[in-house]
Amino acid sequence: MAILCVSYDLHKATEEDYKPLIEHLKTYKTWWHHLDSTWFIKTDISAEDVLKRCVESIPGKGSIIVFDVGNMWAASGFKDRAYQWLWENWPEE
Repeated sequence: MAILCVSYDLHKATEEDYKPLIEHLKTYKTWWHHLDSTWFIKTDISAEDVLKRCVESIPGKGSIIVFDVGNMWAASGFKDRAYQWLWENWPEE
């Protein structure tokens, strides 16, 4: 399984416009969302396929990037529950 980062910006969007994309991202069994417009998902699906599915979820124009992230991470300023997900789900290699 890979950890993918999904980051997006919907152009001239209302809060309502983001709902279908957010609902889609929540369908992945394991996800982390503690920064605006940035999600980490743990999945066997390729970055390309995740991108296609995300694009189908947005109305109008927007920018989305999905990339497979490496094994190392560092963070500061989050609550314990955010770190707990990282410790439990990020691969240690």
